[in-house]
Amino acid sequence: MTGAIRFLLGDEPRKVAGLDPNLTVLRYLREQEGLCGTKEGCAEGDCGACTVVLGEEVDGRLRHRAVNACIQFLPTLQGKQLIAVEHLKAADGSLHPVQQALVESHGSQCGFCTPGFVMSLFALYRDGGARDRGVIDDALAGNLCRCTGYGPIVAAARCMGAGDDGDEAAVLAQLASFDDGEALALEGGYFAPRTADDLAARLLAYPEATILAGGTDVGLWVTKQHRRLEPIVYVGAVAELRRLEVTAERIEIGAAVTYSEAHRAIAEAYPDFGEVIRRLGSRQIRNLGTIGGNIANGSPIGDSPPPLIALDARLVLRRGDARREIALEDFFIAYGQQDLEPGEFVETVILPRQASDWRFRCYKVSKRFDQDITAVLGAFNLKLEGGRVAAARICYGGMAATPKRASACEAVLTGAPWSEATLSRARDALAQDFAPIGDMRASAAYRLQVARNLLTKVYVETSEPATATRLVGDRQVAYG
Repeated sequence: MTGAIRFLLGDEPRKVAGLDPNLTVLRYLREQEGLCGTKEGCAEGDCGACTVVLGEEVDGRLRHRAVNACIQFLPTLQGKQLIAVEHLKAADGSLHPVQQALVESHGSQCGFCTPGFVMSLFALYRDGGARDRGVIDDALAGNLCRCTGYGPIVAAARCMGAGDDGDEAAVLAQLASFDDGEALALEGGYFAPRTADDLAARLLAYPEATILAGGTDVGLWVTKQHRRLEPIVYVGAVAELRRLEVTAERIEIGAAVTYSEAHRAIAEAYPDFGEVIRRLGSRQIRNLGTIGGNIANGSPIGDSPPPLIALDARLVLRRGDARREIALEDFFIAYGQQDLEPGEFVETVILPRQASDWRFRCYKVSKRFDQDITAVLGAFNLKLEGGRVAAARICYGGMAATPKRASACEAVLTGAPWSEATLSRARDALAQDFAPIGDMRASAAYRLQVARNLLTKVYVETSEPATATRLVGDRQVAYG
């Protein structure tokens, strides 16, 4: 094992030892390196002022992704390149094309949020750039602007072009040189196993450890709750948990696969699920957050469990050398309580691919379209045969202490004609399934009404396909 973190800071190699494993990348940049362009706004990955870009080898190429430095722990930089806003200027001091585009478009006033916008645009620039408004909006959804508004910033995105700064081969060679084949283990209690076997053994030795994947939830335990996490076992270096396998029968998602990595495969199989993922957090969050972590932490408002449960997903759980497979819906026991034994971890999420006679719909309702916590998320999976509902799997998030199936509603639907009369009875049955709470996001009455209305939307989209139910741009369109 090795006790030092090795990464590139811009183009300069760093070997860091003796620092607190709970130290965030943001604090490291500002307090240890004196690079203060990266700002702290919300300390929870919401405002984007802390955005930096990570470079990493993926399939033999150098790939760049925007992430939130405020909730990422420094040791997770092992073997990567960290690019902050200070690293964009040329040797002669001239501005980067992204920065120049913002200047020419008048895209900055107070400047506090500007470095984060620069880095999100830089990630887009390195990814080929864009002129399409939807692509640009997705890239910028994780950055808040309180001064200019987004018009000038979008204009900058459209005129900045695309490029490939630097010597990719040299960076890849440098990153490869950091890999000595050993697992990272730091003083202060941070372990980054390289294999699933090593991970299983480490968690048996430290069953009380905090399991860290993307840190988009766990990071807030440090920045908001001021907890000290010790020991930490990081799963992002475990090759088996980064595996994504697509077959004709199912999609197998390793617990450390990020939302960004899983998005295409899921969206191709289930477009509505893909749209939910596109609206989950921001690009920065999806580049780090994992589906496995969203499940394992058991949030009742997590966006991925309801569609996964409606699609009859299963989990592979591992403890030591023993594995067991359970239905995802059985994993959630009560608020904050999941079916995990000490030392056990989520290894794989299995998402089946279903026959063509099933109809799947999924809707997220929140105050903001982008980057907002869900008030109600409804996932509906219906098998329709000859105008009747042969089977139904319906799951809601935000309606109970855990993601929960609407069993009374399903019972009304199963075997009944898919008609307005059946719909009315099924809507009423939702009051038997749920007694939602009211909070800052929505009242109890609102949640129940929305849950019923989403069921109506499913009915309209599956029985009257010519009716416009979706908004694309500024146009109402039908979902066929």
